[in-house]
Amino acid sequence: MKKSPLQQARASYQPKMPRALQGNVRLIEGNATQSVADQQDIKALFPNTYGLPLITFGEGEARKYNPVNVGVILSGGQAPGGHNVIAGLYDGIKHINPDSKLYGFLGGPSGLIDHKYIELTKDIIDEYRNTGGFDIIGSGRTKLEQPDQFDSGIVICKQLGINAIVIIGGDDSNTNACVLAEYYIQKQCGIQVIGCPKTIDGDLKNAQIETSFGFDTACKVYGELIGNIQRDANSAKKYWHFIRLMGRSASHIALECALLSQPNICIISEEVEANNMTLNDIVDQIVHVIVARADKGLNFGTILIPEGLIEFIPAMKRLIAELNDLLASNTEFNALDTDDEKRQFVKGMLTPESRQAFRDLPKGIARQLMLDCDPHGNVQVSLIETERMLIEMIAKKLAQLKAEGLYKGKFSAQHHFFGYEGRCATPSNFDSDYCYTLGQTASILIAEGKTGYMAQVSRLTEPADQWIAGGVPITMMMNMERRNGKMKPVIQKALVDLNGAPFKYFAAHREEWADETCDYMYPGPIQYYGPSEVCDQPTQTLLLEHGKKH
Repeated sequence: MKKSPLQQARASYQPKMPRALQGNVRLIEGNATQSVADQQDIKALFPNTYGLPLITFGEGEARKYNPVNVGVILSGGQAPGGHNVIAGLYDGIKHINPDSKLYGFLGGPSGLIDHKYIELTKDIIDEYRNTGGFDIIGSGRTKLEQPDQFDSGIVICKQLGINAIVIIGGDDSNTNACVLAEYYIQKQCGIQVIGCPKTIDGDLKNAQIETSFGFDTACKVYGELIGNIQRDANSAKKYWHFIRLMGRSASHIALECALLSQPNICIISEEVEANNMTLNDIVDQIVHVIVARADKGLNFGTILIPEGLIEFIPAMKRLIAELNDLLASNTEFNALDTDDEKRQFVKGMLTPESRQAFRDLPKGIARQLMLDCDPHGNVQVSLIETERMLIEMIAKKLAQLKAEGLYKGKFSAQHHFFGYEGRCATPSNFDSDYCYTLGQTASILIAEGKTGYMAQVSRLTEPADQWIAGGVPITMMMNMERRNGKMKPVIQKALVDLNGAPFKYFAAHREEWADETCDYMYPGPIQYYGPSEVCDQPTQTLLLEHGKKH
């Protein structure tokens, strides 16, 4: 395989680790824990893995460990650094005992169920150190929820002599890891389960998990692209760039990218919901900035939009819920011939508030909501190109203002969606180090016989040798939520905290960013070599949360 100069150089990069992991390790157990909410319900569902203590690693004495055979699963969407979790896990179990083996289940959780796997040897691992992507074994979105799936896993683990499974995934995947751990204890089959926190969306975080891996790299990739566009906008001085960013369930990526690049406008979905804003409110907010800049002769700018914005607008959320109920197997609606007939039928069936929200939509978006349903008859919100919708609505509003003599500028828009560009990027130094440490941490938890834990690393704004590694019981992060009509235990998603330091910093500066072009920041590409303050910098979000940015 031919490699670029960067690939060749990164292959030899040795990730930095906490001091405690650089020698012999001892476990320090804290007090018993409880779930963040619904304690009695969670305890009843997880009697064997509930209430476990928090674990931190300290420097210890030399110990002998028996060999461990471990299976690893990549679950869900890709995130930069996954390969380093696997490399750290491999090196960790080999350090514990050279006779240990690592197996990778292919294509995600389905590989465990269908018994598709490879043994991950040194030659394979060395090809993937410090690289992006999940292509070493592939990923998948199969959920591990049913006893027959768990039992199939037991069969292949017994066949391969596997003592433990490591699941690298987001909140749902780690919830499934906890369910699996509980089941295997009840079955007394001797299989441990450990999770690792992965998602570029940044919504797997809490008091114990400071950040999920991949968020740092993805935001740096998007930040570079936004900076490039801002430099172009400031050069050409004729386009408004509407940039939609990944992050359907939370706006962490949009906020971090705003902190990195200082755009003219950034919409935060959580603020929209908290202020009960309508789609027209958002349009008016953007139009206000465009008109103010036009008055200064600045007919250009950048606008960041989180992917999940539509689902955070309260009126749109209610409209979507009503459409889901209305359109599911509605024979009268399906019998209508034209789009206009269907539109009029829908308007007549909606509540007054939802009818108004439906009227405010451009016809193309309204048509998409009516007709592009999934096999269950539900509106496919994820297909809506929010940035195009806003451009159309804003252009219409500006035309009205121009006719009234209230806007004298020119409005030309470009639209972008940054998503897949960041998911498989070569990991930053921070993610390379963090992920390798997570893998090493998982190996220690396995060697010590732990199950139902997520690998944890804290003090992430300090130099890597000062990081603190350990494990957090997955049940500690759980609550009960309604999913598909049933109450289920899930890891609580973290939304942008409107009272947190990152949002407060953004809110304190956004007016000057809206007004001034000279405030644009140009983060540039990820730096792998050079001064530590350039190469090893964590996210702006982490720095602000820990009081390290002023």
